[in-house]
Amino acid sequence: MSRRRVLVYFAWSRPEEIGAPLTTIDDRFPAIFELRRLFYPRFEPLADPDLVDQGIGGFLDHVQKKNFVAFADQTQALTGQPVLQVERVTDDGVITRLDQALIADFDTIVVISFDSVRTRQIADPSEVAAVRGFLDHPDHVMFVCPHHDIGGLDGQVGDGLFERQRLEHAHHADGAIPPRQAFGQFARSLLEGLDVPVLNRFGLRPAVEPDGSPATILADRDQDRLGFLDGVGRFNLHPHLPHFERVGGGLAGMNVLARQPADLSAPAHPFLSQGHTAFDALLQSTTERFAGALLVCDATLFSSTVGGLDHLRRFWANIIERPAGALRP
Repeated sequence: MSRRRVLVYFAWSRPEEIGAPLTTIDDRFPAIFELRRLFYPRFEPLADPDLVDQGIGGFLDHVQKKNFVAFADQTQALTGQPVLQVERVTDDGVITRLDQALIADFDTIVVISFDSVRTRQIADPSEVAAVRGFLDHPDHVMFVCPHHDIGGLDGQVGDGLFERQRLEHAHHADGAIPPRQAFGQFARSLLEGLDVPVLNRFGLRPAVEPDGSPATILADRDQDRLGFLDGVGRFNLHPHLPHFERVGGGLAGMNVLARQPADLSAPAHPFLSQGHTAFDALLQSTTERFAGALLVCDATLFSSTVGGLDHLRRFWANIIERPAGALRP
């Protein structure tokens, strides 16, 4: 049995997410009542208002966090101890920072940066210092996992912005996503503080095999020094996945470990129209930058709801069951 100690950190502020006005369409999670209307009858088991908050809070608890239960359950089965799950800001406004006091007892951390950029979740200097110290240990691993940034400005205003958002919406074709929905400010700020900045760009539809499974990833297995991709050939089919664009120190400090083919049969997307056929889906820090390993991937790689589950379960097991000092030459 693995002796790994695992922390899952949800980098959102519940009051800020739940308090998003439903009169504003952009940059917020949907409410349960909206999902029920959009996808009837899929979410009708959540229809009782006495049991389930029909607002955004219900979505966080009964949809969003539920997506990560399979990872937590599998990890507990492999380690014999529960995964500690922490929300950055709880309903009562109490902040739990990703600092030394929280992370000291763990060797594996997954940061789910599903925080709306509207809520301005920023890693403070104590958190950056704590994570840097965590990564000084050669046996430590941290995954920083934002989600997409759909409908970003990119210098567009007025009609140009509307057209850009219309194109992106037609490409991913998810009616629950507003024209503008950006996540991951905490992840971006943490990576910038660590001098390996990465931007979670766009919301791209991944390619599908004829049997309905995710297309095979394009993996640089020679760089997989921890063996995380052993036996892993696919990721998932979430309809809007980000391209992880390395900038500044991220270019030298992070390598591309895996790319995911995009669905070229979907309506045009500006990124794909530039000639790209795949997007950077999994990054890994260089050994020169950190003694431990820092990885960047989409938050849904730890989710059980959008396909590729057999491969994802193998991915999770590779992370949890890695032996001490597992770095390969």
